[in-house]
Amino acid sequence: MKSISVADGVIPLGEFKTHAPRYLKNLASPLIITQNGRPAGVLMSPAEYDRITEQQRFLESIAAGMSDVAAGRVMNEEALKERLATARKLRCV
Repeated sequence: MKSISVADGVIPLGEFKTHAPRYLKNLASPLIITQNGRPAGVLMSPAEYDRITEQQRFLESIAAGMSDVAAGRVMNEEALKERLATARKLRCV
């Protein structure tokens, strides 16, 4: 994961408004936009947003799987094969 250099990526809202096309064209890393000297939002490229949301979904699925294991919601290989075979039969009919 890329680290965010806060020193290089903080701009006031007024500056962003004035130079928005330039910031959008050259958006290489996330920008923190401030309002009244406080962080108000983060601007990032669509590709970076997609990467972060995909990573979040992956981590959530791992956490769900670990929760299932802790709760005993697991099955052995034979039970899985039977379930898959049944599902295939139902789709072919």
